[in-house]
Amino acid sequence: MKILFIGDVTGKVGRKMAVERVPLLKQKYSVDFCVINGENSAGGFGINIQNADHLFECGADVITTGNHVWDRKEIKDFMFTEPRLLRPANYPESNPGSGIFISSSFSPNIVVINLMGRVFMPSVDCPFRKVDKLLANLKEQEYVIFVDFHGETTSEKVAMGWYLDGKVSAVVGTHTHIQTADNKVLPKGTAYITDVGMTGPFNSVIGMDTSIVLEKFLMGIPRRLEPAKGNGQLNGVLIDIDSITRRAKSIERICIIEEKEE
Repeated sequence: MKILFIGDVTGKVGRKMAVERVPLLKQKYSVDFCVINGENSAGGFGINIQNADHLFECGADVITTGNHVWDRKEIKDFMFTEPRLLRPANYPESNPGSGIFISSSFSPNIVVINLMGRVFMPSVDCPFRKVDKLLANLKEQEYVIFVDFHGETTSEKVAMGWYLDGKVSAVVGTHTHIQTADNKVLPKGTAYITDVGMTGPFNSVIGMDTSIVLEKFLMGIPRRLEPAKGNGQLNGVLIDIDSITRRAKSIERICIIEEKEE
């Protein structure tokens, strides 16, 4: 079983890259299931209904999010009717939506869990204890379990990878928008990478306009960040999982950069 995961889609450039490239990647690699992190797809901050629809149309089976999930107010009502759009599961349970999606269209069934870290991030429940509770409810059946862990620090994400080794099929990190080079299969069969990276503007500071970001750093004056323009990049991973053992066989980084616009 092959799972394609696309890193944080950011702004208009990121949406364009996803819409154009995801169908091609799914065909090229004979992908069975596709997950896209879309929490920055609406102008770099949050996700709206139209953006979610576009990502589903281009091939996402599930959309994950993170700390910007609530930036667009309309998405709260949408989550009540669209179970394929996830928010971090360790937000308080009274929040709209869910942090887990179970697909029964495959054999074995596929579970996607969305978690968020606590170090330098908004206040949420413990992701380690939360994932334990979610996994405890899945013990009666066999699943391929995929986890998007949205976190700031490498240490917290690496720790989650080791904590879930052998318990899930894959743990991929998101949020920093910088693709790390530590993709590997852990000893007990869990595919892992600290950060998948970003799908968005290539010439940017994690997707944002460089001139605005530099002014903030140099002058210390608050400025609203805006997504950069120009050519795009797509970061993702392709994970090959044994359908019988549900252990990962490989995890391969994907990095596509558009040719420079004239």
